[in-house]
Amino acid sequence: MTATGDRVEAGAEGARVADLVASLTLEEKLAQLVGMWVDSGDGFEVAPMQDAMLDEPVSFEEFARHGIGQITRFYGTAPVEPYAAARLLRERQRWLVEHTRPGIPALVHEECLTGLAAWQATTFPAPLSWGASFDPALVQEMGHAIGTTMASLGVHQGLAPVLDVVRDARWGRVEECIAEDPYVVGTVASSYVRGLQSAGIVATLKHFVGYSNSRAGRNLAPVHAGPREVADVLLVPFEMAVLDAGVGSVMHSYAEIDGLPVAADPGLLTGVLRDRWGFDGVVVADYFGIAFLASLHGVAADLADAAGQALRAGVDVELPTGNAYLGPLAAAVRAGAVPVELVDRAVTRVLRQKAALGLLDETFEGEAPDPGSLDPAEHRALAARLAEEAVILLANDGALPLARAGRVAVIGPNAHRPTAVFGCYSFANHVLDQFPDVPLGLEVPTVLQALSAELPGLHVEHVEGCGVDDPDRSGFEAAERAAAAADVAVVVVGDRAGLFGRGTSGEGCDADSLELPGVQRELVERVLATGTPVVLVAVTGRPYALDWALDRCAAVVQAFFPGEEGAAAVAGVLSGRVNPSGRLPVSMPRSAGSQPYSYLHPPLGGPSSVSDLDNEPARPFGFGLSYTTFTHSDLSVRAAQVPTDGTVDVTVRVTNTGARAGADVVQLYAHDPVASITRPVAQLLGYARVVLEPGEQATVGFSVPTTRLAFSGRDLVRAVEPGAVELWVGPSCAERETQAAVDLVGAPHRITVADPRWVTVDVRPAADARGGG
Repeated sequence: MTATGDRVEAGAEGARVADLVASLTLEEKLAQLVGMWVDSGDGFEVAPMQDAMLDEPVSFEEFARHGIGQITRFYGTAPVEPYAAARLLRERQRWLVEHTRPGIPALVHEECLTGLAAWQATTFPAPLSWGASFDPALVQEMGHAIGTTMASLGVHQGLAPVLDVVRDARWGRVEECIAEDPYVVGTVASSYVRGLQSAGIVATLKHFVGYSNSRAGRNLAPVHAGPREVADVLLVPFEMAVLDAGVGSVMHSYAEIDGLPVAADPGLLTGVLRDRWGFDGVVVADYFGIAFLASLHGVAADLADAAGQALRAGVDVELPTGNAYLGPLAAAVRAGAVPVELVDRAVTRVLRQKAALGLLDETFEGEAPDPGSLDPAEHRALAARLAEEAVILLANDGALPLARAGRVAVIGPNAHRPTAVFGCYSFANHVLDQFPDVPLGLEVPTVLQALSAELPGLHVEHVEGCGVDDPDRSGFEAAERAAAAADVAVVVVGDRAGLFGRGTSGEGCDADSLELPGVQRELVERVLATGTPVVLVAVTGRPYALDWALDRCAAVVQAFFPGEEGAAAVAGVLSGRVNPSGRLPVSMPRSAGSQPYSYLHPPLGGPSSVSDLDNEPARPFGFGLSYTTFTHSDLSVRAAQVPTDGTVDVTVRVTNTGARAGADVVQLYAHDPVASITRPVAQLLGYARVVLEPGEQATVGFSVPTTRLAFSGRDLVRAVEPGAVELWVGPSCAERETQAAVDLVGAPHRITVADPRWVTVDVRPAADARGGG
């Protein structure tokens, strides 16, 4: 069976689904279109406006008497012992089969952005670290590993990945995103989808679409994006994951785009997603998103109206529970306000997916299998590999790697806090922070512990100095004394991930400043004033304005919530065991005043003589240093002229000119200097992660479909225009190290779903090279 939403209407299976739909009563149909939050947390908030939106709890048997479509977060709402929970879940599934007239089991969904969000399960790096690795193949391995854990527990659907393109660093959910480049988002997210679904788990694309483009970076704030920005930036990764990864589910976003909430927009949910792209899976609501049409957006008079609008638009399943799709929708159908055919359409999609998963034949007899460890050694090793590839070296005057002996002061609020390495959708920060008496359930070293283990010859003194966002400065003097007595001070600063104001990064934790939270900058300044060299380590969920530190600190290291093995990865970079190879997936701003910002800006979107405000990033997209050096040379184009519907084939030579092995991310950029619409000053076409020994060279070939240069013209039709295109390879979007050019010739080529979207990469002759996107 497949988890990817492949059609099963043909033949006996399709007839079976049709017959089953015809046999159901209205109540039984609607039951298939909702989830049930079996234990909604007893006052613990893990979803927006959860307390206001949930009705009084009822028993599972009462709620599910007509059946149930989905079970919501059985493992991910409170800490539960995994095997005991798996047995209880199996009992409830058996009850659905044996005690409801339809006898249809539920589909079980969980959050899984940084690993299954369940107690004791491996917590992998956050998505910004996926982007920083520029390693889709490794992300696919991670996705498969997460899927195997979920499948072992009887889970069928994962609410990940997030395909929102970063537009504003102030937004709290930046940590859940992959990059500010839509192609990087699309390639990496599609790889996650392939990995998760290869384990039999339905992946869910979030949040379709526009969510990350909210005004002033505020969660759920209105989105004012024109149709060109939506088509050319925000929709691109979703299209790739639907058409090229075969994703099985899509979740609508909370966003209202130019006044129209996505949950009520048939143009997006049906016109684009199904009619244009041919998506045949299930569209699920973001939690309470249908009810929000009435309560927050004010475009529906009541829950029945909201249900009718969402169903017409193309939302098949209401999550996390049935606020609108049960009683209110039943009344609307019986009153003739909503055609029953729309209900049948959604139920057919749901049952088709259950059939593909094998649920229609599952009886759940016998005992649940013991899932074993949810944090096995092979998953920890995978988490370590990804974390090591994602750590970014932003500045280094030679202080790193650290000496193997001497005195080191380890200072800062994130130096010795285990959950500092986790994002807001980790179980630890999403749920467990509300259960202070429950242990973490994972072995998670801190940076202090990892560095002490990494370099046992060091004499290490630890001082916290201050909290993440606590104004208390009483620890400053102790930090100064420790730094003054040390050969080097490692200051570990950053975020505390949380939800709805319980953190400095995460859902509902937006920022109006991009200075480090609290008094952390002041702490760093005081340590710098001692004269001891400072290695600044930022463990964060967003890029902060660290331009002041880049020249004053001896070294600056960035880690975007690197997961349970993240502290060891950071310590490995500090010691030199790990040669840093991460690259910035987002621009590093100089101030909040530069936001919103993307490197994909037209000429007037950057610094210019017509404004006295300089929004040039402190470090550009794609930037990252290494303990070795790389050069890029001899960029060449196979054909000087390429048809507008053709392929641009280029090669470039990359050489490791340093003294140790390392990984380079080869980045191919383009600029269209004259077009009918203003174009970005730089656009990433493709990338490749290449590992080279000292002195080793490789030739990297990129076969770039011209569709990578398509955009929406003055008629809002996406097409490839003829004309000259500048090409270059460099260490970031801002540096043209080797250049070439190509002319696209012929009539404008209008893009269809049949056009290729992916760049093919070929690396020769490096023996250990990993393809990119």
